Amino acid sequence: MALEVKKQERENTQSLIRRFTKKVQQSGVLRRARTGRFRKRSKSYQIKQRAALRRIKKKEEYKKLKKLGLLKIKRRRR
Repeated sequence: MALEVKKQERENTQSLIRRFTKKVQQSGVLRRARTGRFRKRSKSYQIKQRAALRRIKKKEEYKKLKKLGLLKIKRRRR
């Protein structure tokens, strides 16, 4: 959707710019552009599935290492 504002007779550039900005704000073009600016695409089913399987595998590995006593516990510094 293109907005077009033509200079009227005996109109200075500042009032032309003012009319243009008013038209842009009323049309909502800028608002729509800003909302979609940082929008992230939703992940596909397959990618979600792989991530879930990876988490399950990691948890099982963690439990196994914990059971064997081979886990290295990192202590947080205060």
